[in-house]
Amino acid sequence: MIMENVVKDKYERPILSLRITITNRCNENCIYCHHDGMVSSKDEMTPDEIHTICKVAKKIGVRKIRLSGGDPLVRKDIVEIVEKIASLDFKDISLTTNGVLLGKYAKDLKDAGLDRINVSLDTLNPETYEFVTKRNYLDKAKEGILKAVEVGLYPVKINMVIMKDINQDEVKDMFEFCKKNNMVLQLIELIESENCDDDKFNAEYHYSLDELENKLADIADDVRERKFMQGRKKYYINDGEIEIVRPVDNSSFCASCSRLRVTPDGKIKPCLLRNDNLVELISHIRNGESEEKLEEIFIKGINKREPFNQ
Repeated sequence: MIMENVVKDKYERPILSLRITITNRCNENCIYCHHDGMVSSKDEMTPDEIHTICKVAKKIGVRKIRLSGGDPLVRKDIVEIVEKIASLDFKDISLTTNGVLLGKYAKDLKDAGLDRINVSLDTLNPETYEFVTKRNYLDKAKEGILKAVEVGLYPVKINMVIMKDINQDEVKDMFEFCKKNNMVLQLIELIESENCDDDKFNAEYHYSLDELENKLADIADDVRERKFMQGRKKYYINDGEIEIVRPVDNSSFCASCSRLRVTPDGKIKPCLLRNDNLVELISHIRNGESEEKLEEIFIKGINKREPFNQ
């Protein structure tokens, strides 16, 4: 049920979730990463500033917070950030990571108030892992994932980007790994990146999930659709779960989008697919503006929302 104080945009889409990119630094260099404009660590938002953003977001009805990067765990104050957000009593606080530092932080994050976690892991093969990430951290990532399960972060979701001739044949192995450890597997269809060194990247590595999803539909014990997650389908198979994540450049994604975003340099980002309508936020916080004024700025960002695809 949607809370009564939730703000809606002019297309009647409720703003239920806020995704905050707290850094764009990362300890891996994945071949499909967009590498958006860098913000130095000294210019990143502080834990108190992030707390203020979340406090105002809750006042306009946001129920869920997700922290992302880069990799959020490269920030040494990540536990403090989660702790400050948790003090605001949101329905759900989650975080996306590559898992490399998760073994170090999992328990402290859980104790601080983190509810669940998504881990990007495209392969269980060491050679493939090193090709994709340009690092040899597979053992650390797996250790971190299992630690997250152990300390009670739930659910732990594995984000697996499917790439042609790289890992499309590894879905079964990854599913078994997830099922064995009570995790959810999310299969993500590769989206085009304009920032890859190879202009032909998408054509070379894109792998349609159509055929795979048809197979899942045939063997699934149950299929459910997630209303506020762009109608994503979740397939339940032999006590395991697989969710399909399609490219977001489609009308279905836009029609049900209930998320607002904040960039690592503290701007409200009304649309995932646009960078030409950002709304300045962090300078107003640093200048000591009132929460009422910050709420107005949030509303300004929400009023800029419009479906990228209709």
